[in-house]
Amino acid sequence: MIRHSVIFSLRHAAGSAEETAFLRDAKAALTPIPGVNKFEQLRQVSTKNDYAFGFSMEFADRAAYAAYDAHPNHVAFVRDRWVPEVAKFLEIDYEPL
Repeated sequence: MIRHSVIFSLRHAAGSAEETAFLRDAKAALTPIPGVNKFEQLRQVSTKNDYAFGFSMEFADRAAYAAYDAHPNHVAFVRDRWVPEVAKFLEIDYEPL
């Protein structure tokens, strides 16, 4: 199993229509991709960092994760929305020990 997670902040103002649209469109674009399991959108609440959101999802194995990464929905979302709208991010991919 691979758990793919990203924490990020948007260029948009908190609570803005643009922020809402980004989160809505991310869910719509990414959740239908084959192999995506347990997709979550999370609001970051810790005072230990200044990121605003997190996405988390699971894949059965590395092959499923690689297929997601190359899927046209993911590629288009990263190109058209993520790159222009995300101010900063940290990506972490985990496997169980």
